[in-house]
Amino acid sequence: MTARTDPGIDLVVPPELSARAPAEARGTARDGVRMLVGRRSGTAVEHHRFTDLPEVLRPGDLLVVNNSATLPAALSGRLPDGTPVALHLSSAQPDQRGAFLVELRRVAPGEAAAYYPPAESPARPGLRVALPGGASAELTEPFTPRLWRARLDLPVPLLRYLGRHGRAIRYGYVDRDWPIEAYQTVFATVPGSSEMPSAARPFSAEVVARLAGRGVLVAPVTLHTGVASPEAHEAPYAERFHVPAATARLVGHVRAGGGRVIAVGTTVVRALESAGGLGGEVQEADGWTELVITPERGVRVVDGLLTGWHEPQASHLLMLAAVAGRPLLRRCYAEAVQQRYLWHEFGDVNLLLPN
Repeated sequence: MTARTDPGIDLVVPPELSARAPAEARGTARDGVRMLVGRRSGTAVEHHRFTDLPEVLRPGDLLVVNNSATLPAALSGRLPDGTPVALHLSSAQPDQRGAFLVELRRVAPGEAAAYYPPAESPARPGLRVALPGGASAELTEPFTPRLWRARLDLPVPLLRYLGRHGRAIRYGYVDRDWPIEAYQTVFATVPGSSEMPSAARPFSAEVVARLAGRGVLVAPVTLHTGVASPEAHEAPYAERFHVPAATARLVGHVRAGGGRVIAVGTTVVRALESAGGLGGEVQEADGWTELVITPERGVRVVDGLLTGWHEPQASHLLMLAAVAGRPLLRRCYAEAVQQRYLWHEFGDVNLLLPN
């Protein structure tokens, strides 16, 4: 499935630019990754280390972060005929209809679970997948060509079960399974994401302290990410989110005082814009959001965005274009490829700022 609107990025990202391991395993501190800064008012971009963030931002700016913690949401399973599969669980909570969303993927020894094209997938209504510890998942109906609704039969509560038997979701560009701790950010306090809200991964306690000393504010929201499956390039589906009343008030205070609201990750943009009114005012909100942000829809709350690097076909780029505009986005991506920035959840980051 392709994105519903062209984000305007026409380039090829060489495979060697995929970050195959966490920064720490590459000999770099978490906060030592590279950061490309683009400003909507000009054509030039700036090259920094993430540790420069407090100096790049202004006193009075507000960083809004996602405090969702990453689940070990990948499980080993077997089909009724004994075929091994991986089951990726898309949420710690059932959807609005009480079902869990899951994706089945191929497995091979020592490799990351691979994408099943819909025509080749064994998924069908009534299929029961045996899971570790005597558990099982029964597929009930398709949600998308890739995702299925499922009923889970577990011997213990879900979070405890995943803690015993799950592992972090890994895609083929990552060199091996890494412990779930490698997929947590310093803000992670509310378990629920299937994949790491990775824009915040470079933050360290030291950077957060320096931001506070600089007068940059930090406030949380929660949005639990689903299963992205980078091969499919699907538009985002419904995800659970919460914008606390204190964060909503702080957003209003900063905007009224002329400060900038900078989202840390596309998940934060989706949460804030889902809680925002036509004039950009934000209210406390809790529930499921189906909002898809495109350049045509635009953004009403967010002024800037700190994000990772996405595949040129990814639907996330539509949101980035809404925040930054297509010309700046094209310039940043071309520069990132030329200067050998690293892609994906363990890679470098892009800070998109307003005029």
